[in-house]
Amino acid sequence: QVQLVESGGGLVQPGGSLRLSCAASGFTLDYYSIGWFRQAPGKEREGVSCISTSGGVTNSADSVKGRFTISRDNAKNTVYLQMNSLKPEDTAAYYCAAVLGLCSKWFEEYDYWGQGTQVTVSS
Repeated sequence: QVQLVESGGGLVQPGGSLRLSCAASGFTLDYYSIGWFRQAPGKEREGVSCISTSGGVTNSADSVKGRFTISRDNAKNTVYLQMNSLKPEDTAAYYCAAVLGLCSKWFEEYDYWGQGTQVTVSS
């Protein structure tokens, strides 16, 4: 069964850190770029960061640049999102998604999606 499973979310104080993981099963991530997306209540889904198949190319939304770092370990079939200096506005459900080939800003181009993990930044 093809699956992406996110983990690592939780409640953290402003300024804190979390590391999200996106583990794939049933297929290999080697040929897929992986994007992280988030959606807060009442807001549209937005792209956070994306990493190419080899990990050589990454891009991030302006709102998280300098704070979030995306990485991947193809041997573990897992992608990570290290989130530092978290702010209340980072509160959202975070999803990872896989797209064959290059990163895309179009949600509909992604082939597989995880179920999401909640991140809440609050004091």
